This record gives sequence, structure tokens and C-alpha cells, in this order.
Amino acid sequence: MYLFFKRLFDIIMALILVIVLSPVLIVVSIYLIAALKGPGIIFKQRRVGLGNKPFNVYKFKTMLDTKDASGKLLPDEQRLTKTGLILRKYSLDELPQLFNILNGTMSFIGPRPLLVDYLPLYSYRQLRRHEVLPGISGWAQVNGRNAISWEQKFDYDVWYVDHMNFALDIKICLLTIKKVLRSEGISSANAATMERFTGTD
Repeated sequence: MYLFFKRLFDIIMALILVIVLSPVLIVVSIYLIAALKGPGIIFKQRRVGLGNKPFNVYKFKTMLDTKDASGKLLPDEQRLTKTGLILRKYSLDELPQLFNILNGTMSFIGPRPLLVDYLPLYSYRQLRRHEVLPGISGWAQVNGRNAISWEQKFDYDVWYVDHMNFALDIKICLLTIKKVLRSEGISSANAATMERFTGTD
């Protein structure tokens, strides 16, 4: 029953936020057009969602597409723009995911959707994170975000799957606001974003 009301809440709130935040969406879009000086301001990437099914996640673009001599993208910290740092600091780069919520591929609260490449690397228990819709924020995000290990993240994700309820979702929403205002856990200890997951020993 809660899943029905959770989905209904997601749709209503996403519609309200798209309308209320439309000036922000427009300003950020214009700013990115000027800052990136290249094609596209929306970053689209295949991620894994409910039931291990891939989908396209949308974010504002925070990195350049700069490549090295062999045609390989440079490390994240070399491509991350000053504008991108600001967007990430206040999680404004996540705003286009409101449209992911509207199309039913994401929720406000749930395990963060990760790369399709990681799918074969999960343990059976870690795969359970895909038993619910992925979210813009989640239990792992309010308990460390990119500053904790992959294994810790997955433990938090599976814990959320087993304990999902209205009170917990409200708690995560409030803690998310607190984290965003304090700009906590944006980067990992060794990188501008988060190192790639290579599997659990």
C-alpha cells in the first residue's frame, strides 16, 4: 500500500517542484550554455533501476568532454568545471531528475542509480538495492554520500530496502536538506567525485 502512496506523492511533488523551480532551471540552463561553450547542457547516462532494468538518468552537465591524445576522457577532477562545482555543492545538477521521477524511472527517495557496468560486479545481497525505485537521495546519501566506501553504501541501500516506510522517507528528506546546506560528502577521500566500483572482495 505504501508504494502506491509513495508513487503518488512523487508525481505530485515533482510536478509542483518543476513549476516552482522553473526559474532556477532556466537560469542554470542559460549559465551552462555560456560556461560549457559546447554541445548540450544535459548529461544523459544509462543507469540501473528497479528490477535491474537500465534507464536514462538526467543531470545538468558539470564536466567538459575533454579527452587525451588517445581519445580517452580525462579524469573527472580535470574535467569538472567551476560552474559544475557550484552545481554539485548545492545538488542543483540533480534537478533534471525531477523528469525521471515523472516518467516513473526514479523516486525522490531510494538507492542512487549506478552505472550499468557495475551490474555484474554486485554480490547477491548488493543486487537487492534494485528491489525498489532508485532515488535522487537515499539512506546512503544522508550517511556519508561520496565520503564512504562502496560497501558501506550498499549496506545502507539494502537496509533501506528492508525498512522503507513513510517516516523513514521523511527523515531522509530532512537530512538531505541539511546535508545539501552544509555541502557534506560531495567528494570521496581520493577523487573529485567517487572512484569506480570494481567489485567486493
